[in-house]
Amino acid sequence: MESKAIVGKPVPDFTLENENGESVTLSSFRGKCVVLYFYPKDNTPGCTLEAQDFRDHLKDFEALNTIVLGVSKDSVKSHMNFAKKLNLNFHLLSDPEAKVHKIFDVLKPKKRFGKEYIGTERSTFVIDKDGILIKEYRKVKVKGHVQEVLEFIKSNCG
Repeated sequence: MESKAIVGKPVPDFTLENENGESVTLSSFRGKCVVLYFYPKDNTPGCTLEAQDFRDHLKDFEALNTIVLGVSKDSVKSHMNFAKKLNLNFHLLSDPEAKVHKIFDVLKPKKRFGKEYIGTERSTFVIDKDGILIKEYRKVKVKGHVQEVLEFIKSNCG
């Protein structure tokens, strides 16, 4: 059985490709806090707003020794276009086989136009400097979310 991310426990290490096709390994950020946010799809309205909000607050996160990483099942090429279009200043990680999605248990049944499918539930996870999962946000609503995460980081990571 594959390991899962559990609050209060070390997060299983993983490596994914970013928007430039470079390998990014979670454990390489030890010593910093990590905000790992999962979103359904590049270039969709909610995901665009969320990415812009993280972009606009990145300096605040960096001032608290915190890295922001976005994750979706989109391809490296899709991430590259999305990042360029929005002038993103943080990495988007491509997880087409949903390996990391499964570690964080963010694949959930969804409905659209009466059809059921398994999709990514918008979720955010905060990992501390030692690689321990310290907070999870599930069923995230975009409005105000980045500010909420930032407030948590100020008290728990900064």
